[in-house]
Amino acid sequence: MTNFWRFVGRRVVVTVPVLLLITLLGFVLTYLIPADPLAMVLSERAMANPEIVRAYRERWGLDAPPHMRYLTYVRNLARGDLGASIATQQPVAEDLKTFVPATVELATAALLLAVAIGVPLGVLAAVWRDRWPDHLARVGSLTGVSMPAFWLGLLALTIFSYRFQIAPGPGRLDPQIVPPPLWTGMLVVDSLLARRWDALADALRHLALPALVLAAYVMGVITRVTRASVLDALTEDYVRTARAKGAPERAVVFRHVLRNALIPTLTVIGLAVGNLMAGAVMTETIFAWPGLGRYAVDAAGKLDFPAIMGVTLFVAVVYVGVNFVVDVAYVVLDPRIRLD
Repeated sequence: MTNFWRFVGRRVVVTVPVLLLITLLGFVLTYLIPADPLAMVLSERAMANPEIVRAYRERWGLDAPPHMRYLTYVRNLARGDLGASIATQQPVAEDLKTFVPATVELATAALLLAVAIGVPLGVLAAVWRDRWPDHLARVGSLTGVSMPAFWLGLLALTIFSYRFQIAPGPGRLDPQIVPPPLWTGMLVVDSLLARRWDALADALRHLALPALVLAAYVMGVITRVTRASVLDALTEDYVRTARAKGAPERAVVFRHVLRNALIPTLTVIGLAVGNLMAGAVMTETIFAWPGLGRYAVDAAGKLDFPAIMGVTLFVAVVYVGVNFVVDVAYVVLDPRIRLD
């Protein structure tokens, strides 16, 4: 147990320089953009007035040298201050509180769908290797990883929303539905807490299609990795021993094979969380989903450097945090992993 907590402590310590490096890279990349962010928020007449331009540059710290700007950003970041958005004139932290819950809700639903479909398909394809379930699973996974999200989203909207009117249109709720009290910002959770069953049903209807579109790629990857891992585990000596002892095939697969086969799948799932958070840009744009992706697109279009840095840092924290959880889960799933 001592080695376990020492292992956890080392992982926590490593995350600090990683996050600092990410902030540095993000700051350098935004500084290298050959454009003036003030030109996106000021009119031509205001840009022609040197006093207004100087006042805005002082307000946003754009007149300071690059290294001083970065040091100021890190110092403010240590106090939990992400700066203020140039476009919205609001603290970036407040903007993130507004937009992040919608993305978390969408990404969580997509991840649950991808895992719930991808893992069983991968196991089924491996157990029924080279038979029709295997062929069907491989075709489905190849389709999922091959179709771009923007094309699949437009196709899904055209077919299910406009052609057959099975699914609702873009947005999170129908206009006639009164939103529940926003405690978490996630409409499904807030509807449950408020016992607003009409809002819950409508929120789930609006959530289903974009979540399926966002989950398609991750589902395909999970299916392929799970299939390969289960096939590899089925050839191990302990599997042959279990079968020789007369263990039922279902017990062999679920008790012996899955625990070892899920370790590579767990890695893919961990990486998928960050990809879903960052990759929701196109899906949120197509489905008019007011989340972090649309906020990032607006910030990039207006050269809103503080907002861009805030989004980058948030996604980085998600990546690092999820990978930390995955590292700890490795130890729980496989005691053979060395902790020293």
